[in-house]
Amino acid sequence: MNILFTCAGRRTYLINYFKEALAGDGLIVCADMQLSAPALSAADIRIQVPGVYDSHYVEKVLEICKDYQIKLLISLNDLELPILSERKIEFESIGVRVAVSSPEVIRICFDKYLTCEFASRIGLNVPRTFIDLEEAIAALRSNSISLPVILKPRWGSGSIGMEFVDDVNDLSAVYFLLKKKLRKSILKNASSNSNEILIQEVVNGVEFGLDIMNDLDGNFQFVSVKRKLGMRSGETDKATTIDDEALRNIGEKISKQLKHIGNLDCDILAKNGKYYLIDLNPRFGGGYPFSHEAGVNLPKAMIEWTKGNIAPLEWLTPKYGLTFAKCDYLVNVTV
Repeated sequence: MNILFTCAGRRTYLINYFKEALAGDGLIVCADMQLSAPALSAADIRIQVPGVYDSHYVEKVLEICKDYQIKLLISLNDLELPILSERKIEFESIGVRVAVSSPEVIRICFDKYLTCEFASRIGLNVPRTFIDLEEAIAALRSNSISLPVILKPRWGSGSIGMEFVDDVNDLSAVYFLLKKKLRKSILKNASSNSNEILIQEVVNGVEFGLDIMNDLDGNFQFVSVKRKLGMRSGETDKATTIDDEALRNIGEKISKQLKHIGNLDCDILAKNGKYYLIDLNPRFGGGYPFSHEAGVNLPKAMIEWTKGNIAPLEWLTPKYGLTFAKCDYLVNVTV
């Protein structure tokens, strides 16, 4: 039961979670374009690969899967998801389960404007959102939306390129500056050349993170809810697991409409008794360890699903009222 993590990056904790779940019944193989990526330090086998936009990237990953008899492939990078999703059939033909959702699901989650349209279509609230600069300025001048607004890449990852504007006269300048920054960022290949900036009304409220868990066939399993207490570099830094039926119901609704594969990292804000969907990430997010440390064991469940077995619901149910905080530590990445 060998597992491959691509774009392993910094998620050392996630590699260790899967290693513990395997309990010696298989190898953890980690691939990254840099052998000094911290997560590779926890792997049984570490492999350097080209960047995800390299023309030979997928062929290299397929080669790794064949060489190491990989049974489950997990990507940890937003930018890689569309690439692997489009070519899942090639991996499945050699016996690899790819824990990546369909191209349509990836498109809805990766394109933040489509995320808003999806949420509205299934009856969820979202902040007022624009992809046209002039429409946003007109809405602000007519007071149909209020300042501040947030500007962010429509096809984004983490907190890259986020800007807050509290004066309508500054909006155009910030908008065009952000467009220039995108051309020089890691998002340049992911972004379209038009309407690539999202302008969104800021909702100031209590923030929650949901781990919406489906099996490898897209069937709903459970939702773990956390109240966020702090953020750092776009990731949850401190959080408490909570028992909130209303938020679990929202997560279940999203799951059954989207039918994603594995984990869906979801951000929601609560204000004046209303919940607003902010973001959907169809992968293990930075908030997952708060669920795991509270008793959720999605890695163990995914291993069983890959084997064709059923995972009991208690593996995916957290203990409530537990608060955790992330901290930094060093790992040896000597090659």
